[in-house]
Amino acid sequence: MLRHIFLGAAVLALSFGVPKYANAQEEVRQPISSPILVVDSDRVFRASGAGKQINADLEKQLQTLVSENRRIEAELIAEELALTEQRPDLTVSEFRELADAFDVKVQAIRQDQDAKQRELQQLRATQDQTFLDSIAPILTQIGRERGALAILERRSVLLSAGNIDITDEAIQRINDLAENTANPDGQTLPEPVETPENVQ
Repeated sequence: MLRHIFLGAAVLALSFGVPKYANAQEEVRQPISSPILVVDSDRVFRASGAGKQINADLEKQLQTLVSENRRIEAELIAEELALTEQRPDLTVSEFRELADAFDVKVQAIRQDQDAKQRELQQLRATQDQTFLDSIAPILTQIGRERGALAILERRSVLLSAGNIDITDEAIQRINDLAENTANPDGQTLPEPVETPENVQ
């Protein structure tokens, strides 16, 4: 499975910036004012409705690519077997010519499929960045309400008080915003990036 690729900075200044993803869970504590806040942006992505939708869409595209690779592999195996069965009826030069052509075909297909996988990886990175950009104003608002000067990625903080963690609050606000801004088709922000045609 493709590795999860995330982009971002360790510090989210309240005027701009994007956090990196991390892994942790904290119980909800009473909000307090603090010059420094922390957020688990990986859990925000995994737990929010918008993040889940992005993951579901990308997983569907990945499975489509996997199925295509399996189909192509089966076809190439059958073609190779047919070529092997023809060998007794061919001269050495004839067989070599067919075998070389088959090898060239295999290499071309492999390059095409590898390119599709790279594009899917890039799409995931783009989707992740789109999500981060879309939630930055929400984190900024929370920071202002708490009187914070900066929001740090939880992963980059060795120790912190639990009540400066805004992860759960951020998830709730993102989900609330998505419900309030859903279009008639039920699609919520952030809008997905268009899929490259050759990833279909």
